[in-house]
Amino acid sequence: MMTTLLDVQDIQTFIGQYHILQGVSFTVKKGEVTVLLGRNGAGKTTTLRSIMGLNPISKGSIVFNDEEIHELAPYDIARKGIGFVPEDQGVFSGLTVEENMKVAMQKQDDQTLARMDKILTLFPDLKKFWKKQGGYLSGGQKQMLSIARAYLNHNELLLIDEPSKGLAPIVVEKVMESIMEMKEQTTIVLVEQNFRMAMGVGDTFYIIDDGQSVGTGRMKELAENEELKRKYLGIA
Repeated sequence: MMTTLLDVQDIQTFIGQYHILQGVSFTVKKGEVTVLLGRNGAGKTTTLRSIMGLNPISKGSIVFNDEEIHELAPYDIARKGIGFVPEDQGVFSGLTVEENMKVAMQKQDDQTLARMDKILTLFPDLKKFWKKQGGYLSGGQKQMLSIARAYLNHNELLLIDEPSKGLAPIVVEKVMESIMEMKEQTTIVLVEQNFRMAMGVGDTFYIIDDGQSVGTGRMKELAENEELKRKYLGIA
């Protein structure tokens, strides 16, 4: 039986006066890729930001490794072992690739340096442009750098928001490969609009619609459920 790493129960989140999340629940099993699906504006990004404490919840609970974390500050949540790759990538444009990686590095031990070597194997472009400023990288290279920074530290859980957004198909393939590689060492919660990519890397899905959880199952089951895909994802 797989161990539950993250348990999100009936969370509600306001942004200003807007009630964005109105009852989102899901569980994440250790070693899996859990995909959050839904139309634009459904609340997927807010869900990730709520887990990280960036948009604090008003009701519900978030339990990570059997510990409630929803009242902690974002930096304390990160220290618990949760990495976050935001939709906007968050790359420091004035710093080189090397400096971006060093800023993200929590400790410089043998394990971290070994992960650095693996990252540069996964993303050879980062090694190629090691001394180049982040602002000069392509969209795909920035996405690689953003994922690499989160993977660099010993995080048990990675939250990755829309990694394929705006990327060329060949780069999307590379990102898919990297997520499958990372899955061997860490658990992943993925928000992704590219259904082909979601199917390629995901184990379990949850659908969010209008700020509420409305469906769940194994990804292979969703591939055959035309009604669910049409109703909530707009896929004919």
